[in-house]
Amino acid sequence: MNLNTIVTSDNIEYLKTLPDGCIDLVVTSPPYDGLRDYNGYSLNLHGLGEQLFRVLKDGGMCVMVIQDSTKDFAKTLTSFRTIVDWCDNIGFRLFECNIYHRQGTEGAWWKKRFRVDHEYMPIFLKGKRPNYFDKEPIKIPSKHGGKVMTGANIRTKNGRTGSRKVKINPTKCPGTVMSFGNTCGGESKLKSKHPAVFPNMLAYDMIECFCPPDGVVLDPFNGSGTTTLAAKCLGRNYIGIDVSEEYNAIAKERMLTETIYRKKEDVPATINPLSLLLSDHQDLQHSETQE
Repeated sequence: MNLNTIVTSDNIEYLKTLPDGCIDLVVTSPPYDGLRDYNGYSLNLHGLGEQLFRVLKDGGMCVMVIQDSTKDFAKTLTSFRTIVDWCDNIGFRLFECNIYHRQGTEGAWWKKRFRVDHEYMPIFLKGKRPNYFDKEPIKIPSKHGGKVMTGANIRTKNGRTGSRKVKINPTKCPGTVMSFGNTCGGESKLKSKHPAVFPNMLAYDMIECFCPPDGVVLDPFNGSGTTTLAAKCLGRNYIGIDVSEEYNAIAKERMLTETIYRKKEDVPATINPLSLLLSDHQDLQHSETQE
């Protein structure tokens, strides 16, 4: 198995050449619903899911960024159909379905629908439990860190509630709604040559959280190379696959000229944007002592 490489190939056909159980983490975003022009390339999400399940190690994770298009005022449900198919028919389990909160189009012109400012991040698990999960690097500041507060309304299974004193930890695990600051090609002129990208820190955070230091990260739709670049910068092994020579050229140039790292301003950027609206009472409900 060739590591630390970017391959031009049909992803399913290339994955068939890899041995069983050789990948620790997949981070990817498929070209769903024809929302962008990918030079006419097609995809088979079911067939891809079968191969990803096979090459992942037991306890391995797959993070997907996906969204649905709108046709005749209704969502296509591509994201949900994929999640159900991969879990019911392939063998994955849904570890979590996070929301990637992104900036919607400013001054949106739609008169009969909402501005779309999110994408889904289903996180699939192979096996009973994650082989590696380290949330320490991606923790965010607690709003009331260091304080001792009373009033946490804890509800038990029998419906009873109660209050107690809680010391708030200075940091906490981010919630399931995640924001990553600058989300698109503005991070890099080179990166913006690809028609659809996700934030550098999305890949960076997921790799730190789910891939061991000596692990292997795979992106079967490598595109502009954000996943492979983040893996390289974090010292992980990587394999990037894309059928387009043009996109692979972008990814390879980024590997030589760009660096991703956690800046101070990146930490608050990952804070759940809804947390600013939470009361002290709600903060205590979701304090680190319960996570």
